[in-house]
Amino acid sequence: MTPTAPSDNPGALAGIKVVDMSRLLPGPFCSLVLADHGARVITVESPRYQKEGFFFEAVYRNKEHMTLNLKSDAGREILLRLVADADVFIEGFRPGVADRLGIGYGVLSAENPGLIYCSISGYGQSGPQRERVGHDVNFLAAAGVLDLIGESGRPPVIPAVQLGDIAGGGMNAAVGILLALFERTRSGHGQHIDISMADGLLGFLMPPLSQMQASGRRPRRGDSRFSHRYACYNVYRTADDRYIAVGTLEPQFWEALCRHLGVPEYVELQFDETRRQEIIDRLRSLFAARPLAHWKREFDRLDICCNTVQTMEEVLEDPLFRERDMILDTPSGPAVGVPVKLDRSPGAVRTPPPAFGQHTRDILGELGYGAERIADFIRRGVV
Repeated sequence: MTPTAPSDNPGALAGIKVVDMSRLLPGPFCSLVLADHGARVITVESPRYQKEGFFFEAVYRNKEHMTLNLKSDAGREILLRLVADADVFIEGFRPGVADRLGIGYGVLSAENPGLIYCSISGYGQSGPQRERVGHDVNFLAAAGVLDLIGESGRPPVIPAVQLGDIAGGGMNAAVGILLALFERTRSGHGQHIDISMADGLLGFLMPPLSQMQASGRRPRRGDSRFSHRYACYNVYRTADDRYIAVGTLEPQFWEALCRHLGVPEYVELQFDETRRQEIIDRLRSLFAARPLAHWKREFDRLDICCNTVQTMEEVLEDPLFRERDMILDTPSGPAVGVPVKLDRSPGAVRTPPPAFGQHTRDILGELGYGAERIADFIRRGVV
């Protein structure tokens, strides 16, 4: 599918102005969610970031981009003008840095009392580790999530997608901003949102925490009902070195799988501890005897929770995502669509990612700066 914006619908957040001073992934992913649904997002980054190679183009679609040097008085003046009529401000500095730059919540909210100010950091704005540096793997480790990912007896496995950045940080920040926007319709006031990526990941532990409280034993890596311990919820290699994901937790699905594989004797032994490894080994041998294509044909006609582990290339061509506009064809290649589907005010991919600093001159012009002043800013390295 090709991205198209509804001609008669600007999106649920049309009229909302967001100034995003974050970088890398958590903040830009948050503002991507807002931009996809119609908010005007102006991304502001220091000119020096252009050379660092961390400009993830995909999360800048539907946004405008300008450069700004906040270490100059002129740069701070420009930012204050930019934020004067903004609804949302997002920053991802280490706690305390925004205040030292003169753009903390106290300063900006004094200029704009209705401003919703969202801070995204690794460990939060308070607490003993507020100034600690980190990346996704560190937040996963601190929250206890990394210890649970992988197979029993093997080292923890680092996910290939940034769970802390995207889910712990970006998604929670978007939820917080939407909550604050809703509350502002009643109070008329903005507020400060404190998003910790480690906090967000800690929320992932609700299921294993419940299991620990029920069983009295600490969850261990690869040793839970939802992680490799039992044959009914596991991953199996095929004859051509591909993989099948089996999630037959419910008894009826487990029974259907056992009967289809010719091992009906295991139907009543789904969670039997004494024969647990025997059943896993037997299913491993059965799946390893046939190639992936065989199992795909089999499972496509069965109503059970089994499917192939798809590669990135397969996902990009999958009718499941194509027909739901989740894979879009763009001039620069395939792009991910908008996952939140609203029927009256749908989100859309309206504009491609901008070049670094592409809109700097236009935005400065909107703020009332003339051509000579803009040229002076560029000459002095303000933008």
